[in-house]
Amino acid sequence: GISAKALKSRIKSVRSTEHITRAMQLVSSSKLRPATEKMEISAAYFKALTEVFNDAAAGCGADAPKEFFEERPGKKTCLVVFAGDRGLAGGFNNNIFSLTRNLARREDVEVYAIGKKAYEYFKKKNYAVMCDLTGAEGLPMDVCARYGREIAEKFAKGTYVKVVLIYTAFKNMLTQNATSLQALPLEKREERKTPGVTLYEPSAAAVFAALIPEYISGLIYCADCESCASEQAARRNAMDSATKNAGEMIEHLNLQYNRARQTAITQEITEIVAGSEQG
Repeated sequence: GISAKALKSRIKSVRSTEHITRAMQLVSSSKLRPATEKMEISAAYFKALTEVFNDAAAGCGADAPKEFFEERPGKKTCLVVFAGDRGLAGGFNNNIFSLTRNLARREDVEVYAIGKKAYEYFKKKNYAVMCDLTGAEGLPMDVCARYGREIAEKFAKGTYVKVVLIYTAFKNMLTQNATSLQALPLEKREERKTPGVTLYEPSAAAVFAALIPEYISGLIYCADCESCASEQAARRNAMDSATKNAGEMIEHLNLQYNRARQTAITQEITEIVAGSEQG
């Protein structure tokens, strides 16, 4: 029942959309490789940091700072939430927000919103947002260090009873899952029975206490790198699906358009024949 002219206009519109989604897919593909490389480098850095951190923790013994291992009385949970700066990435942002809402129902929370979409969402929903950072792509290490020190200090003072990171874990190019990771309080480590190879000055406990903000900063940095890689992969997959759907729609509309033209031509021939017979 749609005219050939209307169908032709729709085909033109869908084809224009297809060009846009294909271009966005190519852009995301070009960004995905450096993002995954950065994620792998950050993972290697964090692995080395964790080894030093765990070794110092094991050497502390009874001198370990207990305030970082125990949940103390308090109300607020700190949520560090990583989302994207833009949309059109399938369920990437919505999955993060859904997971955050589920945690926030059970807790009194303050949010460190990393990414423009996260900042806008939590401000709109009247959450207590503790930072005004609206860019998530390539979060600078100095910003991670500042947040790490700030969060560790607030936890030590008892402002927070728990610190949880909410980000998208990169499984592979096709699978990215919203996940949560408790950063504080720390899990208790077994005390080392024999002297370690590394000697710490002035003491293992002092080095361990100094490493805690660095450890939190490393967690934030690695979560941001993984979230950025996941965002690019999710957007590439979403744009790939959108491009394929647009192609299928164009084929369907072309079929309808050809049928409409054939119907119009048949109608014209019928009218001409009828007119000639009357004449």
